[in-house]
Amino acid sequence: MTAPALPTGVGTGVGSMPGTDARAAAEVVNGELDFAHLVELPGRGIGSDLIGRMAAILVDLPMDTATWGYRLAQRHSRLARRAADLLAEDLDVVEELWETAGFVGTGRPFKVQVAGPFTTAASVELANGQRVLKDHGAVRDIVESTAEGVRAHVAEVERRLGARVVVQLDEPMIGQVIDGTVKPLTRFDPIRAIPVVEVARALTELVDHVGAPVILHDCGRPRWGLLDHLPGVAYSIDLTTPSATDLDGIGALVDRGGVLFAGRVPSTAPDRPLAAEHVATELAALTDRIGLNRKVLADNVLVTPTCGLAGASASWAKSALAITAEAGQLLGSDPSAL
Repeated sequence: MTAPALPTGVGTGVGSMPGTDARAAAEVVNGELDFAHLVELPGRGIGSDLIGRMAAILVDLPMDTATWGYRLAQRHSRLARRAADLLAEDLDVVEELWETAGFVGTGRPFKVQVAGPFTTAASVELANGQRVLKDHGAVRDIVESTAEGVRAHVAEVERRLGARVVVQLDEPMIGQVIDGTVKPLTRFDPIRAIPVVEVARALTELVDHVGAPVILHDCGRPRWGLLDHLPGVAYSIDLTTPSATDLDGIGALVDRGGVLFAGRVPSTAPDRPLAAEHVATELAALTDRIGLNRKVLADNVLVTPTCGLAGASASWAKSALAITAEAGQLLGSDPSAL
C-alpha cells in the first residue's frame, strides 16, 4: 500500500453540514475551501446520515430501515432509492458549481466521505436483530461491498468533476470494535473484539481496491496501534486536547511521511472569537512540543474542524470552514514564521 499524493497547504471539512439545503451547503463548502468535499446533510433524515448513505454505496448488500436504525435486507428498498436519490442530488449540485467555476477537468482535489466497514458492521443489523459485527462472514461481505462501492463512487465523481478524488473512511466506532465494547442484542451474547491486525488487514485490502488516497477519520480516542499497520493512510483526528500518547503517535506518523488531518477548529461556535492565526500558531506549538521541524506543517499537516458541522449554526459552519482554509494556507506558506 503506497501513499498517493494529498494536497498540502490547505484545510478541509470533515463532511457533515447543518440544514437540509444541498445547494446552500455545497456553495459554502466549495466557496470557502480549496480542498472541498461532498456535503453530508443528516438533517434530511433517513438515507442521508453516515450509515444511511451506505445504502447507496454498498454493492449487492441491500439495506432497509429497522426499528432502531438500519438492517441488511433481501432486496432493494425505499431506503436504498432515497439514499441514491439524495446522493445523486448532491453530486448534481457540486457538478454544476464546478462547471460554473471552471473547475471541471482541472484535477482539483475533492473529498468524498463514506462510513468505514467496521462502523457500518457495528451499526447495521442482520435480519435476526444482531449487529452485522456478530457474524464474521457478514463482516467480510461488508468490507468487500464497501470496497467495490467506494471504487465505483470514486469513478463517478472523477467522471463528473475531472477531480483528484480523496476518500475519507469515517470509523467513529472502530475503537469499540477493537475493544469488544459494541453493544450486543443482549448482555448474554457479547460481540467479540476484532484484533487490530485483523482490522488493519481488511482496511488495507479495501484501500488497495479503491485505488485513491485514503484518510481514516476517527472522532474517538486515536488508535495509533492500528495506524502503525496502515502505511500510506492519512489520519484525521480531534486535536483539541492531545495526550502524550497522541504526541508520540503524531511524531511517528510524520516521521514515516504520513499525513495528519488536524482537527483544531471547533465544530460548534466557541465562546470567544477564533482567528486562523491562533489555530495555526497552536499547531506550530504542537510540532515544537513533539520536536518536529516546522516544515512538516506545510508538507504533512492539513487543518480541519474537530468533527462534522451538522450540529453547528449555518453562520458558524461557514466561519469554521473559512478559518480552517486560512489556517491551512498559513501552515503551507511559512510555518517557521508562526
